[in-house]
Amino acid sequence: MSETLHPLRRAIGWRHILLIAAGLTAAVVGILGVHTVGRLQGWFIERTSPEELSALLSPGYIVAKPPGDGPFPTALLYHGCDGLKDNMDRWTEALVASGWAAIVVDSHGPRGYADDASWRLVCTGQLLPGPERAGDVLVSMADAARMPFVDPDRLALVGMSHGGWTIMELLALAPPAALPVNLAAMPRSLSGLDGVVAAVLVYPWCGLANRARFDGWDHDAPVLFVLAELDVIAPAFECELLAGTLEAMGRNVEVTMHEGVTHGFDQEERAVGSILVYDAEATAASIARSMEFLDAAIAPDPS
Repeated sequence: MSETLHPLRRAIGWRHILLIAAGLTAAVVGILGVHTVGRLQGWFIERTSPEELSALLSPGYIVAKPPGDGPFPTALLYHGCDGLKDNMDRWTEALVASGWAAIVVDSHGPRGYADDASWRLVCTGQLLPGPERAGDVLVSMADAARMPFVDPDRLALVGMSHGGWTIMELLALAPPAALPVNLAAMPRSLSGLDGVVAAVLVYPWCGLANRARFDGWDHDAPVLFVLAELDVIAPAFECELLAGTLEAMGRNVEVTMHEGVTHGFDQEERAVGSILVYDAEATAASIARSMEFLDAAIAPDPS
């Protein structure tokens, strides 16, 4: 009798183990889901003053400008979820050559998120999601507006991947109507987003976590989406859907699709084992079109 029951007992034992494992997996997934939603909503994020956030970020600003005193039209650049990479240099050089000042905002380094483990958590939404990082955009705009060489009425926002998502979150929030989840107040020197004359969103995240996907935004500045056909990280079709929503709302939107290239096509530096591929031709074309777009945004009104 015992020899007959042993296989049954073993089967029941393995079934219990599998059930326990499935339960633990579901619990972990549930906890991560709650954590992700909570960060998107700001439940677990301490609100800070604009002055405190500026003190954290401003020492890391990378500033470049043309010769002279200005004031210059100024682009603020926001990197992807993997942090500062060489693409920021390419965009900065092109901006300065076209008569723009450029300010690269490092959101990772000052927070200690530059290591491999941390930035991967940013990429998965567990750290510094777009609604939180939007505070970095607002505060860096205020900081830029106080720089003597910056024309505060001619600001452009340029974001790569996570940086593009972040910009869209800020546009959708439309401060001071609503604030990024990490800010307790508006920066004193800003009344809103009036100084923003254009936005360039380079292979940005337009997925379900992006509030602009459903709400769009009311700000009238023209927007250029620079998309990659083979993007499996931030699929281009989602941004095309968002662009359609914005157009239906009366926004000025342009979409440029680069065929045969991947997410991060303008970036040579990448993690070991990355499936993304740098494409020099697409990079040059995307920067050239973006500069035409930005220059048109500040051109005098012919009327």
